[in-house]
Amino acid sequence: MLSIVIPAYNEEKMIWKTTEVVSGIMEREKIPFELVFVNDGSRDQTWEMIEKAAEKNTHVTGIRFSRNFGKESAIFAGLANAEGDCIAVMDCDLQHPPETLVEMYRLWEQGYEVVEGVKRSRGKESVLHRASAGMFYKIMSKAVQIDMSRASDFKLMDRKAVEALLSMPERNAFFRALSSWVGYLTTSVEFDVQERTEGESKWSTWSLIKYAVRNIVGFSSAPLQMITVAGVLTLFFAIVLGIQSLVKYFCGHALEGFTTVILLLLIIGSLIMLSLGIIGIYIAKIYEEVKGRPRYFIARKISGKKKDN
Repeated sequence: MLSIVIPAYNEEKMIWKTTEVVSGIMEREKIPFELVFVNDGSRDQTWEMIEKAAEKNTHVTGIRFSRNFGKESAIFAGLANAEGDCIAVMDCDLQHPPETLVEMYRLWEQGYEVVEGVKRSRGKESVLHRASAGMFYKIMSKAVQIDMSRASDFKLMDRKAVEALLSMPERNAFFRALSSWVGYLTTSVEFDVQERTEGESKWSTWSLIKYAVRNIVGFSSAPLQMITVAGVLTLFFAIVLGIQSLVKYFCGHALEGFTTVILLLLIIGSLIMLSLGIIGIYIAKIYEEVKGRPRYFIARKISGKKKDN
């Protein structure tokens, strides 16, 4: 059976449409399936729509968080509660084309254990959003040492690959990178990002920046290594400037004014503050991991016409 995990945050207009479209494709292709909607603390009628979908469609399972825990937590909750032999993750807004799930499933039948969905095109986006997204993926690729330029959360994984992900204890998990990091027999499928028909995108430039910082810190130590590199470069610059100052001093041409001193103080001070900020982020993440709090709390779960409080 194919389990399809669908995180949903303020997607009341898309729940029933997504249910109908995906169910129609799966039934036409005769693929046994279940739809696992995870309501990530939505403030609209998303949960009520999931309940209605479950009443009308026995393939629907609904999970409601006690509050908003974020998309990564919603994905992992869906993976943990899915019952399929293979599990796919897709967005609720249908920007991930459901028809591609069929191709992914057929590749899984051929023996592939991880089928990555890679973006052929990103659809219509503003210039600012496209530029910020491009910068985000470049930073992520450099930091995690995985090509993230066309990566997405749209992918299908065999049960044993999912179990490997769920066995990882860290709280700040980055699904998009970890699903590649676990290995297994992997292939990819290209898809074109579809236009959203209802609602608005939840990703702004600022949210992308926060997402990038959180996941780079959670998955890679590259920023700490960058501090070391910056420190070495600053030391080299200071040595060169120190030699120049001594030469001019002994030649009777001492530097006049405080311009050089002020510039040095500004450069070194900024570098120190930036370094402390990056170290502070890592300490905060270590603190979160040490506390060992769960990734999420499930307030309610429903399955088809059966409801469990």
